[in-house]
Amino acid sequence: MHDGSALPPYMRGMNDALPTPPVADTRPHRFTTHGVTIDDPWAWLKDPNYPEIGDKDVLAYLEAENAYFETVMAPHQPLVDRIYEEMKGRIKEDESSVPQKDGDWVYWTAFETGGQYRKWWRKPVAGGDVELLLDEPALAEGKEYFRLGAFAVSNNARYLAYAIDDSGAERFEVRIKDLTTGEHLPEVIPGMLSDIVWTSDDAGFLYGVANEQWRTDNARFHRLGTPVADDVELYKEADEGYRVAVAELSSREWIVIGTGDHVTSEVRLLPADNPLAEPILVAARKEGREYDVDEHDGTLFIHTNDVDPQFRLCTASLDTPDEWHELIAPSPHFYMTGVECFRDFFIVEGREDGLDQIAIHRYDAPTVPQRISFPEASYAAGMGDNPEYAMDVLRVGYESMVTPGTVYDYDVASGALTTLKVQEIPSGYDADKYRTERIKIAARDGTQVPVSIVYPAGFKKDGSQPLFLYAYGAYGYAIPPGFSTGRLSLLDRGFAYAIAHIRGGDDLGQQWYLDGKLDKRENTFNDFVDVARGLIADGWTSAGRIATAGRSAGGELMGAIVNSDPELWGAVIADVPFVDVLNTMLDAELPLTPGEWPEWGNPIEDEKAFALIRSYSPYDNVTAQNYPPLFISGGLNDPRVTYWEPAKWAAKLRAAKTDGNVLLLKTNMGAGHGGKSGRFESLREAAEEHAFVLWQLGVAG
Repeated sequence: MHDGSALPPYMRGMNDALPTPPVADTRPHRFTTHGVTIDDPWAWLKDPNYPEIGDKDVLAYLEAENAYFETVMAPHQPLVDRIYEEMKGRIKEDESSVPQKDGDWVYWTAFETGGQYRKWWRKPVAGGDVELLLDEPALAEGKEYFRLGAFAVSNNARYLAYAIDDSGAERFEVRIKDLTTGEHLPEVIPGMLSDIVWTSDDAGFLYGVANEQWRTDNARFHRLGTPVADDVELYKEADEGYRVAVAELSSREWIVIGTGDHVTSEVRLLPADNPLAEPILVAARKEGREYDVDEHDGTLFIHTNDVDPQFRLCTASLDTPDEWHELIAPSPHFYMTGVECFRDFFIVEGREDGLDQIAIHRYDAPTVPQRISFPEASYAAGMGDNPEYAMDVLRVGYESMVTPGTVYDYDVASGALTTLKVQEIPSGYDADKYRTERIKIAARDGTQVPVSIVYPAGFKKDGSQPLFLYAYGAYGYAIPPGFSTGRLSLLDRGFAYAIAHIRGGDDLGQQWYLDGKLDKRENTFNDFVDVARGLIADGWTSAGRIATAGRSAGGELMGAIVNSDPELWGAVIADVPFVDVLNTMLDAELPLTPGEWPEWGNPIEDEKAFALIRSYSPYDNVTAQNYPPLFISGGLNDPRVTYWEPAKWAAKLRAAKTDGNVLLLKTNMGAGHGGKSGRFESLREAAEEHAFVLWQLGVAG
């Protein structure tokens, strides 16, 4: 980063007269691994009694940083309020979902005006009174944090099992409501971390609980009316890196117990009418092979990457489930992401050259797809809520960077799309005010990286305009070119907004993901930097005029790029950032660590993995240099990226950086990985971040 005198005019003086920030103590701490000794004088910020957090020095430092945050942002509160009101004005306060039939009932959710949380409703298909199933606002009343997890109505529609988290720690409590009386059953299940699946006779349900390390290594059966202590453990996973999940197949005749990590999976099936039966193992785990299944009329449909990272579709008999026969071969252009069976056809979802596709296949002509066509050249689309097995009209969702979220019904017989709902923006929205493009920019190794861009009409590509660049780049998670009402607050102030579809996500297929993990991890960081430089070269913006943001593993990306290329960024948002990568991957007792080794490498056992992670881990590579303005957030109860990662990173940056740019650390003391709960509280946090960006880039608010 430039020194103050060399800053462009729009940045000069903007951080003058900042109050003195907190300074975290340094305390001697060192360890040696693979012959390398590492000093970590901020290690004390990890409370030794974690997950209990009561260390007075730790809490005092976090509170001091929060007080500093409030002081620094106080002069910009009018801008925060203005952006918040803009964002709130684009949200329909009494928003409701499109009702959907499931059996004898139609279900939907709705917000009330001013409501932070939803209410869940239903009414009989045959006619009758509307029933309130669950009142989230009442459950959340008086709580700093509230989140509804699993929500499952029994097959006979009498019972509702649901799970709530009121701390952000993601240890959910299961409650059971009798919908005929409105009363709750006495049994309560604490510590749940899974879905809920009812047996076909509604005598009980399957679920999983988190162990002390916040890992779901089990599947259990609870029978209604019996003590939770008597619940039957149906499966126990021995591998500490694997997680167990429960689900049901489309016909609801089979319940799935799935286990796996980021690269390997294994599936067992239980008859839904007999959960205590001996499970059917579909195919024993084989390292590097992923598969998932659905079933139709005794035939398993198996979606797998066993021969190609683009995936293929196989079938097998329930009698011989490990004898797979190819039905649809892998394609170099079509990345198959999922398969779902219905009574009369099955659906294959995927992406063709990075764009979402939905194809309907008849059982009597399975290799002749019926594609659903969408109107724009760049968009995001997928299957919506389709709960019934016998459906001839499918619910589909669609959006683009200029088209608000749209819900369609697709008539399978006629191929007609019927619009049911278009996202309403009460304050007004004119799509003609914006343009969108999908371009490609060459990374340093020649790889063409797709970039989706939306910008205001009349945007000048002369390098003078600000640009917001976003990416994630991990776990094979693709960032779709979708719609955002919050983004409009930037576009309407002259920004272009770009999504870099970098390696590490699976935007262009699973190989795209594989090319951004383990020993290829630096491709992710390089792609992002090279996209930024390419956008500068093409006149979209200039160095120092780029704001950027990343959350969780995307926060790791932010940490890497401010170390490597600090001069490019005018403002950086790092939410719950995974930045202390080496220390976290060396700590096998942390909740996620063993399951993360296939993604990042195991530095405990593998010296090369240790050296590689150490070479890019953002915290370990903070150095004495200028850094861009930084807005860092964390959650005290976050079990995914623990609070001390952003805290340690901020402390080390404060000690090392040689510039006068602002650095803020905000820790949500009553929340977790997702930040504050409630739709308006989360909007206010977004408004704070937007205000920070406008302040630092000198854009009029």
